[in-house]
Amino acid sequence: MKKFGLLSLSITAAFLLTLAFTAAAANPKALAPAAVASAPASPAVVAPMPPPHPRVHEALEAMRNAREHMSHAEGEFHGHRDKAIEHLDAAIHEAEICEREP
Repeated sequence: MKKFGLLSLSITAAFLLTLAFTAAAANPKALAPAAVASAPASPAVVAPMPPPHPRVHEALEAMRNAREHMSHAEGEFHGHRDKAIEHLDAAIHEAEICEREP
């Protein structure tokens, strides 16, 4: 039971941290002055664009991995395993929406 609680806590913490970093990165007021001030005078080499939300993408992979582990876990844990999978499905759905945001 302790392993299940630790896994749930870890997944929840990773998801909340991902949302926090995404929300902080999405604040245009904080990024606008820094982007203007640090713009190079003449961009000679164009760097490849990183994925739009790399932390959200990493969190999605972690949640999908956790869901796979939970679906193959032995035992029902009095219905808590199924409930955890439902919550992971909801979290994955919400993170996919976050990943599609500009």
